[in-house]
Amino acid sequence: MESTDETRSRMSRQRSRDTRIEVALRRHLHALGLRYRVHRRPVRAVRREADVVFGPTRVAVFVDGCFWHGCPDHATWPRRNAEFWRTKIETNQRRDRDTDARLAEEGWTVVRVWEHDDPAAAAARVRDVVLQLRTQARPSTDGPATV
Repeated sequence: MESTDETRSRMSRQRSRDTRIEVALRRHLHALGLRYRVHRRPVRAVRREADVVFGPTRVAVFVDGCFWHGCPDHATWPRRNAEFWRTKIETNQRRDRDTDARLAEEGWTVVRVWEHDDPAAAAARVRDVVLQLRTQARPSTDGPATV
């Protein structure tokens, strides 16, 4: 079954970057004193772009849409052209898992945020990860370790 012109038109207007939740998350991260890059590939060889990147601590943040990434709480499965959409969403989920694994192999920490998440809470979660990794990266000021 084919998509209707109305559906095709609506889907083509969906933003892929600078979505409402993404902008809100960035605003909260900035207010928490964090500085970051936007829409960058964390690893050049991995052709996947993170929504927010903290280079020095190697944290990549992805903001996932509930429909496009199959949110366990809010995913809907369209009745029209159902097989196409199920395949599309399941492919997105496989690519997300592959991205997480490939970035982890390169020493990156991936944080995934759902579009339904509270931006302030999500920003606090990201901040905690970034600060924890910053603390781990700092050399000890207690002098050389002795065993």
